[in-house]
Amino acid sequence: MATQTQPASAGTTSHASPRGLFIDGRMVDPGPRELMNIASPGTGATIAQVIEASADDVHRAVLSADAAFRSKEWRDMSVRTRARLVNKLADVMEAHLEELFELETLNNGRPVRETRAQLARVPDLFRYNAGLAIARRDDVIPVEGEYLTYARRLPVGVVANVTPFNHPLLIASRNIAPTLTSGCTTVVKPSEYTPLTTLRLAEIFSEAGLPPGVFNVVTGTGAITGRALSEHPRIRKLVLTGGTDAGRRAGAAAASNFARQTLELGGKTPVVVFDDYDLDQAVNYAAFGAFVGAGQTCVCAARHIVQRSIYDAFVEKLAAKAKAIAVGDPFAAATQMGPVISERQRQRVLDFARIGLEEGARLVAGGRVPPAFDGKPGFYVEPTVFADVDPSMRIFQEEVFGPFTVVTPFDTEEDAVRIANDSPYGLAAAIRTRDVARAHRVADRIEAGIVWINDHHRVDAASPWGGFKLSGIGREFGKESFDAYFDVKAVMVNVGDRPFDWFDMDAAAPRLN
Repeated sequence: MATQTQPASAGTTSHASPRGLFIDGRMVDPGPRELMNIASPGTGATIAQVIEASADDVHRAVLSADAAFRSKEWRDMSVRTRARLVNKLADVMEAHLEELFELETLNNGRPVRETRAQLARVPDLFRYNAGLAIARRDDVIPVEGEYLTYARRLPVGVVANVTPFNHPLLIASRNIAPTLTSGCTTVVKPSEYTPLTTLRLAEIFSEAGLPPGVFNVVTGTGAITGRALSEHPRIRKLVLTGGTDAGRRAGAAAASNFARQTLELGGKTPVVVFDDYDLDQAVNYAAFGAFVGAGQTCVCAARHIVQRSIYDAFVEKLAAKAKAIAVGDPFAAATQMGPVISERQRQRVLDFARIGLEEGARLVAGGRVPPAFDGKPGFYVEPTVFADVDPSMRIFQEEVFGPFTVVTPFDTEEDAVRIANDSPYGLAAAIRTRDVARAHRVADRIEAGIVWINDHHRVDAASPWGGFKLSGIGREFGKESFDAYFDVKAVMVNVGDRPFDWFDMDAAAPRLN
């Protein structure tokens, strides 16, 4: 079984939390509004209360963002001045990282070692986008005739940014960065489970000089707050990271106002392991891909498709690796995997473990609450591995979103690609092989927006991120993301001085338009 670490006193520290919404550059007093309890996954204890924003609260936040977008201060800010401001925000955020590390670990339960590794890179998302803004050039377009035609890119307006619980600050920031740098404004709705670091970031940025209304935060559930935000008529772009069903609902609401959309949705990442790759390294990557963040990532290594000649050895080693992972309090130095976000999410993992057994798959690791935490506070579950999984099984096809992975054998390269593509999702995939030609060949045929060869879960601010099929539309990170925050205006200038009269019937060569 997986080892367990005991709770550390740092993880039980109580944090005063912002209780209000952040609108127009300040925290709004809760007044008589409904409040939601925010729990720490490590203990199950309430650590804060925040407002459940109503449709009226959302309307106020959107109006604030719209007014800021149209204000002379923000609208007329030069590109270089805005880039300097965004770089300043990155510096200020970096200065507050220790505080943000602790608050995010407390709020979403990821081991502090993981949180530090992830959030330390976030300020550079802002710096990268500031660089894109300075380097931007609009096109001059050759057209027929005596015309100078050029394109101007104009920020789209108010952006709704709906973020999930698994990477609260990273995913919020990867969209806040191009929003601010492009000259747009935003209303962010963080997950109802993990709003604390987003609220704190809004305060930090406001204190650093971000104009009021440019960055607003509304807290609440998807059904009330998220819906009101997605369907608001002044939202010009919706950015959402979440489940596919949530993407359908929010996307349909935003589409009613013809808002553009970037949606990063569900995934069931296939990992194809060929027998020429080092077996121990393959297992190490498998454990990392499947269990980092307690498996609560859209690119979780959920389906390991392993060449039959090494299949049995791979299963044995991965099971042993999973059983050795130290599960426990996210603030404890020895912890390697923390809790999942909620009791509901833990029960989902346990339900899929039951489903796997009922379907006839072989449970080789996990599938239960760690004995040290059974009946105790916190939302802990063991790293779970199923072997001998047929692609028709639910545990192969459906996203679990927890520390849960399956292993399936294959015989030929053709089989491996077919099994990998046997999914409604297409966010990410991974390939393990030392054959360079095969690596590129398989990568080209796998239906996914992101493919890692001999790696997993690697991200970079410059590399586009997004999926195929039910995994969403649009791209985050990279130039592709930055460009999607602009509308394009074509300007055509007649630089000739020839006389023109459409109604002169004697004209030798009338124009066609």
